[in-house]
Amino acid sequence: MKATVAERSNGRSQAAEPDRQAFVLLRTVFTVAPILFGLDKFTNILADWTVYLAPVATSLVPLPAQTIMYVVGVVEIIAGILVAVRPRIGSLIVAVWLLGIIVNLLILGSFYDVALRDFGLLVGALALNRLAMARSH
Repeated sequence: MKATVAERSNGRSQAAEPDRQAFVLLRTVFTVAPILFGLDKFTNILADWTVYLAPVATSLVPLPAQTIMYVVGVVEIIAGILVAVRPRIGSLIVAVWLLGIIVNLLILGSFYDVALRDFGLLVGALALNRLAMARSH
């Protein structure tokens, strides 16, 4: 493959740029994961998602836990699609969504390991946002 003039002038191909690779990796993960987890809220193949819902949620929203999970699934699917098409906005929505999940788990008083994992994902979503902002300038 021949390198373009711009690629030869900076001494490396665009595909080899670490920041671009990080952006593509994070964008892919934060597109695919929310969509898959959102779809699973309708099938419960990976988990019984209602177990992760704090009882206060069903007292605030007078719906059965599974119905709330259907709404959660739709939001997650939309968030994943938004990351794919508008990563600057979608990454922030995913970060806020993850913060809500963390708060829910802390209120539930269990699954602290999942809350810690989701904190790591939140940081990743914020990193994606920073990379997306840098790419837009």
